[in-house]
Amino acid sequence: MSEFKLKNGMKLYYEDHGSGQPVIMMHGWTSSHEIYSAPVELLKGKGRFIIYDHRGHSGSKEANKEHTTMETLASDLNEIIEGLKLSDVTLLGWSMGSGVAMNYVRIYGCSALKQIILCDMTPKQINDDEWKLGLYRGNYTEKDMKREEGQKPLRLYQQFVVGAIPKLRKIPGFLLRPKLKKLLAKCDEGVISSLATSMKSQDNRDVVGMITVPLTYFYPEPGSLFAPELAEWYKSKAKVPFKSAAFPDSSHMFIAEHPEMFAKELEKLL
Repeated sequence: MSEFKLKNGMKLYYEDHGSGQPVIMMHGWTSSHEIYSAPVELLKGKGRFIIYDHRGHSGSKEANKEHTTMETLASDLNEIIEGLKLSDVTLLGWSMGSGVAMNYVRIYGCSALKQIILCDMTPKQINDDEWKLGLYRGNYTEKDMKREEGQKPLRLYQQFVVGAIPKLRKIPGFLLRPKLKKLLAKCDEGVISSLATSMKSQDNRDVVGMITVPLTYFYPEPGSLFAPELAEWYKSKAKVPFKSAAFPDSSHMFIAEHPEMFAKELEKLL
């Protein structure tokens, strides 16, 4: 086990595999570094892969002594890049990890980066009359966010998981909830609640135009949480070389569903 000590004294769990070109891979909300374990194993000898747990998640669950927002996670990422003395970083984020990448660009720019890979994430989760590429394929609005205020984390988590993995809708709630409760116990509820609010409150659409390194978007088809049409939106807004890769027969969990394809597509970019 490795720990990265932040300036505030809190510690983040991280793993550092291989050597050469650095690749930082960031997980999503309520997930962990383990989402990348299989692809990293497949990519042995292809670079240096750094995977870590965000505050309040899994191995970093105890890093929960401060109010945590998306900007906080971007600051943590910056400390890791500077602390490990990294440059020409391939920065990859899946789901919330993509949001962290966009916040990092907004605050710190792209000088330490070689390229950015965003995986199945919208720059704006709240849908409105003019924006239909947000959460739940255009069906999540500000009213929904207000309705969630004060809800228990388990209820929010169940809604998210069923949205991310549609086949779980077939499982009765009384059977699903105990399993989800066990998974959720790996996270600090205060941190994930704060991050859910922060993430859903953001509008990072302008950040795409601030990216000054090559940009790639990985997305599942038919998808689940977000519309595949986001790939065309990113392409239309990027001011840098842009690529995309679709993962067929996939949900939001496409990295876990197709680790071999994910590793292959990532290797093409390294």
